[in-house]
Amino acid sequence: MSTPVPARDALQPDGTPAAPTGLLPRLAAEAFGSLFLAVAGLGVPLFSIPQSSPVPSALAAGLAVTAAMLAFGHISGGHFNPAITLGHLLAGRIRAGAAAAYAAAQLVGALVGALALFGILRTLPSIPDSRTAFDTVAAGFGEHSIIQAPLAAVVLLELLGAAIIVAVFLGASGRDGGARTVAPVAVGLSFAALLQVGQSVGNLPFNPARAVASAVFSSGWAVEQLWVFLVAPLAGAAIAGLVFRIGEVTGSPAPVADVEAAGHDTGADDDADDDADAVAVNEPAAAAAARQEKARGVSEAQEFFDGKRS
Repeated sequence: MSTPVPARDALQPDGTPAAPTGLLPRLAAEAFGSLFLAVAGLGVPLFSIPQSSPVPSALAAGLAVTAAMLAFGHISGGHFNPAITLGHLLAGRIRAGAAAAYAAAQLVGALVGALALFGILRTLPSIPDSRTAFDTVAAGFGEHSIIQAPLAAVVLLELLGAAIIVAVFLGASGRDGGARTVAPVAVGLSFAALLQVGQSVGNLPFNPARAVASAVFSSGWAVEQLWVFLVAPLAGAAIAGLVFRIGEVTGSPAPVADVEAAGHDTGADDDADDDADAVAVNEPAAAAAARQEKARGVSEAQEFFDGKRS
């Protein structure tokens, strides 16, 4: 597995700009990855029978996250989730303009994936109402929750789950370059585990883009309750991002030995260099011209004795 290539607008954990990569390819990767996650995360529960499905829908969604990050993470970083992008923004790892573009691309990709599933449902004669079918995968609370979970429980679980996913992502792709190779597996497994809990409460997606995609093609109640699944995960992502930002800002500085090893000498050598620089700056222009003329004469004499000048 290769380490993701930093984006042009991405920032390293220490706040320095990363190696440039075009914004358009990154947006395309984010959109296509989000489309893949919507198709897998919504399609598996839509077109499978839970009693006979060999792969639970939560595990299928987690595997889709891992696969998408492995396929496109080297292009865009593999967010595919506005909450993860917000966490990167507040942690100082991506610029605001690129973060907004990422979120837009993720939303478009998820909507296109949900639209494809909705079109497939419309072709099935055994499903007379496609929107009612989408209700089974839309996020909800209260009477639209499988266990009748109240608003407070859904908000708390969405906030906590998003914070965990963002923290796992930021931690697995932190300062150690080698650690970034484990991010797809870590994030995918975390996402699968949390989805298993969220589905039993109210199809909690922990992803605002997926929540919008499922609500748009469901009945009206899903759109009315959509604000919960936008605000709560973004709040959780903000908490995780700020915690990482504070931790990185308050990190210990580099040891003096490392600074000296990098070529920054101290003591008498610095004083000697400063004296030499002062002499060079204050040297009269006439003396400098004389020194250049003397060097030119020596060069011509050397060429004469070497037989290059007659």
